[in-house]
Amino acid sequence: MEHVKKVFRKMTRVKTIPEDMHETSLRRCLNTFDMTLLGIGHMIGAGIYVLTGTVVRKKAGASAVLSYMFAGVTALFSALCYAEFGARVPKAGSAYSYTYVTIGEIWGFTIGWNIILEHMIGTASVARAWSGAVDSVFNGAIRNGTLAHIGYISHDNPWVSDYPDFLATAITIVVFMVVGSGAKASIHFNSAFTLLNGLVILFIVCAGFSYTNSAYWTDSQYGGFFPFGFGGTLGGAASCFFAFIGFEGIAVSSEEAKNPEKSVPIATIISLVVVTVIYMTVTSALTLMVPFYEVSLTAAFPDAFMSVGLEWAKYFVAIGTLLGITSSLLGSAYSLPRCVYAMAEDGLFFSFLARVHPKTQTPLWAIAVFGGLSGLMALLFEIDTLVEFMSIGTLFAYTIVAASIIILRYLPVDRCQFQLKPEEGTAGAQPTSSEQDTVSEETSEKAAIVKKSKSHDDFGKLRQNLREMPVLKRFDPGNGVIWAVVVLGVLLAGMSALLVYGFGYLREGAWWSIALLVVLFILVVFFYMVIVAHEQNNAFVTFQVSGDFISNETRTQRQWEFHF
Repeated sequence: MEHVKKVFRKMTRVKTIPEDMHETSLRRCLNTFDMTLLGIGHMIGAGIYVLTGTVVRKKAGASAVLSYMFAGVTALFSALCYAEFGARVPKAGSAYSYTYVTIGEIWGFTIGWNIILEHMIGTASVARAWSGAVDSVFNGAIRNGTLAHIGYISHDNPWVSDYPDFLATAITIVVFMVVGSGAKASIHFNSAFTLLNGLVILFIVCAGFSYTNSAYWTDSQYGGFFPFGFGGTLGGAASCFFAFIGFEGIAVSSEEAKNPEKSVPIATIISLVVVTVIYMTVTSALTLMVPFYEVSLTAAFPDAFMSVGLEWAKYFVAIGTLLGITSSLLGSAYSLPRCVYAMAEDGLFFSFLARVHPKTQTPLWAIAVFGGLSGLMALLFEIDTLVEFMSIGTLFAYTIVAASIIILRYLPVDRCQFQLKPEEGTAGAQPTSSEQDTVSEETSEKAAIVKKSKSHDDFGKLRQNLREMPVLKRFDPGNGVIWAVVVLGVLLAGMSALLVYGFGYLREGAWWSIALLVVLFILVVFFYMVIVAHEQNNAFVTFQVSGDFISNETRTQRQWEFHF
């Protein structure tokens, strides 16, 4: 039994934070502007050209504008959690490092491999999308030529591609070579492609609004603004949420930021706001230019421009698609080796993968090994099937990071490794006895207020008026919140499962399904109140998310899982 406890302690031990968080083998050379463009480029990608048409045509119609807004707000919840951790733990591991520092080694290891696979699959899938975009410009000549000279390598295997995609492998290798040349060079490439893509998007918006017909939003014969109802808008938001995947790249770059404490939160918020506005504006232009039911699933903007007589505009869209895909590919290729480097540096991966080249100051071994594996995946595998697993893994990582933030907020001060603000009333020198005799009545009142202020020793404990609550008073400081978060996660998972698999029974009014939903909801509220009953640490010196955002984060993620 003692041996089991020893193993459990090792699996749940947390990483010790170094005194100098800015010390690193990588080069701190990125400013806020660089990191903002990294986030924008990674999020915009090709989604604006591909996803928008599908959401408008199949799920939300013109109300896809609101779908993107709802998805952007939801993504902001997750992004703010990453921003808080990125400012507090400016290391390249992103969700892996945050989980390791807060929850423990086994969870950090699990999340680490989760985000490595996420970036590998993301890189390979985007590379194949880039190859497909180029092939479409040449009317499928590349695919047909490959099949003619090599033939099919698979006919009915959903995991393996029909033919080897050499172009996707080639672009993957080129992009990883750019990443290996140094962080600043990678960011310069990304910034150039992102800004050029921005010019194309500006052209699409201006040209689209030149052919506005407000009847497509207001007239019922065109479906109105909510052709699929408000439920369709929410369903579209669930799909649109994945258009915002990529903001974590900003947190990954924190180990190479000059001033991560300020740059990470600012870049995260600005990039999310800009991307949300771009998606909403472009969708507005599209749905005001043509009725939603005429929007093409595969070529939304080219077909829309052709319908209004601007056939030449399709070439701008093709250029924008390639620029967007390239910037997204650079974002994934930039993040992948740095997550590997972080795990290797902590001893949870082969140590040679943590070696940093003295000239480029990049983890070249990690870049070479995982760049090659990503290229191999792009060559042989049908990535569409794997992307579904990537989406699940991404939501899991976001949920764990949000849970880690909640747990960190309620840890007692003796288990908190981060620098805290001094307690109120302790920063200055104490007044002398003669000064105390002459203190004014107003100052005395202020002193009384300060005297009643919350102490660091209260963090993680029950609030003063709740200290005698049954059961909860038996928990050590911080542990009650940890258990409440775990139970809350299980309850939310159960509620999501009921909504997904038992929705038919709920719609028919089956008493047991309604009763179960009510019980689950009451329990969720109860354990949420258990968390609120404890004193929260609001004394961190770095950026800190408002408690209102944190309290709703995990619940919001579960709702998107249901709708998706």
